[in-house]
Amino acid sequence: MNPIDNPYTPGAGTPPPELAGREAILLQAVNAIQRSLNNKAAKSQIMLGLRGVGKTVLLNRINQLAEDSGNHIAFFEATPGQALPEMMTQQLHRLLLKLDRRKKIGKDIQRTFGLLREFAGIFKVKIGEFEFSLTSGNLTGDLNIDLADMFVSIGEAAKNRNTVVIIMIDEVQYLDGNDFAALILAMHKISQKQLPFLFFGAGLPQLAKLAGEAKSYAERLFDYIPIDRLDYKSAQEALEKPALNENVSFEPDALKQIIDETEGYPYFLQVWGYHVWETAKASPISLNDVNKASLRAVSALDSGFFRIRYERLTERQQEYARALAMVGHLPANSTEVAEILKINVRQAAPLRDELIKKGMAYSPSRGLITFTVPKFEEYIKRNY
Repeated sequence: MNPIDNPYTPGAGTPPPELAGREAILLQAVNAIQRSLNNKAAKSQIMLGLRGVGKTVLLNRINQLAEDSGNHIAFFEATPGQALPEMMTQQLHRLLLKLDRRKKIGKDIQRTFGLLREFAGIFKVKIGEFEFSLTSGNLTGDLNIDLADMFVSIGEAAKNRNTVVIIMIDEVQYLDGNDFAALILAMHKISQKQLPFLFFGAGLPQLAKLAGEAKSYAERLFDYIPIDRLDYKSAQEALEKPALNENVSFEPDALKQIIDETEGYPYFLQVWGYHVWETAKASPISLNDVNKASLRAVSALDSGFFRIRYERLTERQQEYARALAMVGHLPANSTEVAEILKINVRQAAPLRDELIKKGMAYSPSRGLITFTVPKFEEYIKRNY
């Protein structure tokens, strides 16, 4: 059991050695890209799921598959407080440079470069070291109009070059509401014109609701793909195949114990796999090895994955999180949390909303609240 041969890769967005159980999702994405390339209607997609289910990994894999087939991608990660023009402009400039190399001469691409420079000037965004201020009057200064016009221009340039342009955004829930509405409007315009331009996004479960609130037609514009924990067979493959490639096997009860403890969440499977490998002395990996490794895995999660998220919260937000964990069942009713805090629901509501905005909680249905981080309530009970 050489640690150098350890195949498991716990990390933020780090691709696992075996991407099990996601074949249908990847196929749906590839089919959408191919339909768009063939000038057929194709829906953009938004993946929804808790932390640690592998949304970023899937975005990266779709990115790779799209690039391998000759398409062009601009990949962003939304962060709280960052405006959409600031987030997108640099990457869109790089994307246009790639499109330009496919067909050196073309007024369409030059016009699109001009629009992007004007876009950067209007919204005060730098492209590299350059800051643009001159405008030609092609854009209005209204993001809802200008983003759509720029996307259409990019889509037309892509069509002329027989390729598909893809915008990918991770952590979409952090987009400002007005920016998200502008993005949806722009993709609606693209859909109406059936240009080879797709959007793949990923975010927390509340994202579908946010999209609907931003634009009522968003529910028909995108395919919403739920990303959940792995079923038993897929979790088994995610653990067994990488080990077998290193001539290591698991005893059946050891394998079952890992899947039970991780509840099939992909990130946790990698954490347990990693620590089991570091703990076991020889193949096959036994239940005793798993039990020893579980202590190390939980300690590693508590000191890193969970603790970092907990410490991002203010003291009052931490109090709300502790109260939510104390209810004893999830999702919990907002009234139950307020009762533990000894305040009324109206007083508790701002704290609840702050946790949601920080991406630590979401409401699966009206009046209910739960964590976006699996097993987070167990961390709180262990430590506070």
